[in-house]
Amino acid sequence: MRVLTLGGVGLRRGLRGPGLGIEFGPFTVHVRTDTFTALPDQMLRLHGDYPLAAPDAIADFHVRLVRPLGIRRWLQPQVRFYEDRTMPFQPVPAHMALPALEWGINWCIATRANQYLMLHSAVVERYGRAIVFPAWPGHGKTTLCAGLMLRGWRLLSDEFGLVRPLTRTLVPLPRLLPLKNASIGVMREFSSEAVLGPTFPKTRKGDVAHLRPTREIVDRAQETADASLIVFPRWENQARLSLSPIQKSQAFLMLATNAFNYEVLGEAAFRSVERLVKECPCYSLVYSDLEGAVTALSQLLEDHERAQEVGGRRGEASARRSTVSTLPH
Repeated sequence: MRVLTLGGVGLRRGLRGPGLGIEFGPFTVHVRTDTFTALPDQMLRLHGDYPLAAPDAIADFHVRLVRPLGIRRWLQPQVRFYEDRTMPFQPVPAHMALPALEWGINWCIATRANQYLMLHSAVVERYGRAIVFPAWPGHGKTTLCAGLMLRGWRLLSDEFGLVRPLTRTLVPLPRLLPLKNASIGVMREFSSEAVLGPTFPKTRKGDVAHLRPTREIVDRAQETADASLIVFPRWENQARLSLSPIQKSQAFLMLATNAFNYEVLGEAAFRSVERLVKECPCYSLVYSDLEGAVTALSQLLEDHERAQEVGGRRGEASARRSTVSTLPH
C-alpha cells in the first residue's frame, strides 16, 4: 500500500491515532501528529507515492509533531518535532509542520545511520552509473539534481550519499527535494512536470518549497548503484560553465570533509573515501545556467561510458594476447 491509498480521511486518522510507518529508502519512519494544520493534505500530495510499512514492521525512527500545551496552543500556534523524547530544534510556527518533519527526519538520519558512510551530497544515476555531487548548502546541488531528475535521471538523494563502507555502492534515499529561494522559480520554469508543494516563506533556510520525486524513483528505492563519477558543484551568478578535472588529493580532502560521520567511522571512512576517489574520476563544476549544466553532465557521463567500453575492449584484447602467448607451439 502507498500513502495515497489511505485518502485524506484515512491519513488524518492514522497520523492522529496510532501513527503510520512510511518507508523512505532503507529507513522506516513512524510518524504521529496531533496538529490540525494542512500537514496531512500536503503529505498526501507530496508523500503519496511512498510505501506504507506493515503494521508490525520495526521502525528505524519514531517521530512526532506535537502542539505545545497552554496558551501557545491557540495563540500563534506552534509545533514541536520529537524523535522519541528528543526535541532537536526549537518549535516552529504551526503552518511550517511539513518543513519541520523533513528537517527532523534528516536529523534522525544524520545522527543515527552510522551503518553507512554518509556524504553530504546529492546522487543521481543514469545508464547504471551514479554521479555523486558533494557540496555544502548554497552550492546548488539540490537544484542541479532536481534538474537532472526532470530530464530523466534517477534520483538517489539530494542530501545523503549513503555509501556502504569499503565499497562504491550507494543506497537510494529518495526524499522530497527542498528548493530554496530563487531555485523555486527556476524549477517551475525549467519543467512543467515539476510537482511542488506550497512555498513556506521566511524559514530558517529562507523561502522553501518541496519538489516531489517521480513514482518510478520511489519504486526503485531498493535498487543500489555504484559511484562512477564525483563532481563538486558550485552555483555562481552569471558564471560561465566550467567542468574540469581536479587532483585526487584535493578531491579526497573535499569529500572527507563533506561526510557527516567521518570521525565516527574512523578507518572505515578513510578507506571508503580513498576507494571512491581512487576509482572515480573527479571534477569541479561551476555553473549558473541549469540547462547548460544538465547538458554538460549528460555529455560527461556519455564520454565516461565510452571510455569505459574502450578500456574494457582493450583489456579483453590484452587478455587474449596474453593467453595466446602462453599456449604451446
